[in-house]
Amino acid sequence: MGRGKVELKMIENKINRQVTFAKRRKGLLKKAHELSVLCDAEVALIIFSNRGKPVVLTELYKLTEEIIKEMLEYKNMLMWSC
Repeated sequence: MGRGKVELKMIENKINRQVTFAKRRKGLLKKAHELSVLCDAEVALIIFSNRGKPVVLTELYKLTEEIIKEMLEYKNMLMWSC
């Protein structure tokens, strides 16, 4: 039997919200790394905290700027192919 649905809403308590953010961030980083390893995929993940501080995960051999440049080039290619 599976879990019941959980209503998603902002956590009002600041301390609980920060703890939850840290735990879920860790889980997302782990999943992104697993996806990269299992599927031989290039993965970039950018998470901004409520304070605006970025947490960045990219492949070790690529810089974040390179990945963003590739993404923008791909977006431009899609725009011109229509």
